[in-house]
Amino acid sequence: MAEQTLTPITVAHGDGIGPEIMDATLRIIKAAGARILEETIEIGEKVYLRGNTAGIEPGAWESLRRTKVFLKAPITTPQGGGFKSLNVTTRKMLGLYANIRPCVSYHPYVDTKHPVMDVVIIRENEEDLYAGIEHQQTPEVVQCLKLITRPGTEKIIRYAFEYARQYGRKKVTCFAKDNIMKQTDGLFHAVFDEIGAEYPELEKEFWIVDIGAAKLADSPETFDVIVMPNLYGDILSDVAAQIAGSVGLAGSANIGAEVAMFEAIHGSAPRRAGQNLANPSGLLLGAIQMLVHIGQGDIADKVHNAWLKTLEDGIHTYDIFKEGVSSEKVGTKEFADAVIARIGQKPSKLKHVDYSTAKEAIKVTLKPAKPVKMETIGVDIFVYCDDRDANKIGNALSPITTAGGLHLSMITNRGVKVYPDGLPETFCTDHWRCRYKTDKDVSYADIIELQTKVTQAGYKIIKTENLCRFDGVDVFSAGQGA
Repeated sequence: MAEQTLTPITVAHGDGIGPEIMDATLRIIKAAGARILEETIEIGEKVYLRGNTAGIEPGAWESLRRTKVFLKAPITTPQGGGFKSLNVTTRKMLGLYANIRPCVSYHPYVDTKHPVMDVVIIRENEEDLYAGIEHQQTPEVVQCLKLITRPGTEKIIRYAFEYARQYGRKKVTCFAKDNIMKQTDGLFHAVFDEIGAEYPELEKEFWIVDIGAAKLADSPETFDVIVMPNLYGDILSDVAAQIAGSVGLAGSANIGAEVAMFEAIHGSAPRRAGQNLANPSGLLLGAIQMLVHIGQGDIADKVHNAWLKTLEDGIHTYDIFKEGVSSEKVGTKEFADAVIARIGQKPSKLKHVDYSTAKEAIKVTLKPAKPVKMETIGVDIFVYCDDRDANKIGNALSPITTAGGLHLSMITNRGVKVYPDGLPETFCTDHWRCRYKTDKDVSYADIIELQTKVTQAGYKIIKTENLCRFDGVDVFSAGQGA
């Protein structure tokens, strides 16, 4: 018999209940025949407390970049400022752009109000508000930049459609808020429509995120695969996992072009550590996603079906144990033993899984960027002024023009037009957007001239944003028509 090739993976045992559930997970997948070779790294609380604000040592990155597969237990981030989220750091550093969270109900063995729920949330993982670019601009106003890029959007949406195709799903739904954020979420929606046209066999639909979230919470069975920008996906994947039965049962994959990370979505639960109580199911389901990703779908089949059979047989940890439904309350180790004992079996009532269609990891190829004619037709100058009289500010700035034709078209405060023709009832802060426009392409020298004149008028400039036109189309928010 030929010796089988082992796939190297990087493993981190984490903090709190992490070591216990990782030990249980590795025992189960190895018993099923997982063809893996582990490299162990240390991450989390001990690393943070040694003075590393990222929670991971520089040498650990070498292992991750070498194996390109990371099975990660939950970690504890110390309280207080200065400590960065290890998950966010890992996702950004390694380009893990897609977060995949299957949210499935296991009725009647796990409590749920939605017995036929089977939804996969695919969340963009790198940009949106999670770019983490924030500034305090005035004593009263703090800003966070929402960054949505065409390549980032194309990657996640194409991944969602490829996932649906590979796993035999029927429908892909997009959630966004483009009735309000017409540029950022508008781009996300537009790219969804554009790419969706390439998948005629799949049903496509779009929901505004607020009513979509309400529908997901009330009738999740109407959805199949849902793709969302980062923040909405973060919130609603937890909601979906909880209404399916428990956040503690949900696994997660973080997929990049080269590297992938697999984990439970719950935290390290330090109060439960070392008591042989924790449910390893979330991490185990993450490990099953890992097995599929590395081409070991045959092992993933065995593990997942054995786990389903264990649930069906009523062998439950404390968190899902219920009198009259469960047959035995077990600890972490005993639950792992029960799954191992059922390897090779399939559930008789719960739907069994089949990963035979998942032949290889999903690869996404971006379309080449098209050349764009870019013109600058104005600038938003944001100024600090503690005088709350919009008309006074407008009357001072409206005489200012430039040789290139820039002139004041409006002033807004918190996005609401307050000059000209503002309402006295509008509440204003100390942060004013002064929009200067023209009808032709202007040079940056014009913008510098304008900034100089605004400064000479006694106003403190805190930021500027150029107003652009791409291929003849204005690509900035209209600001109530001005």
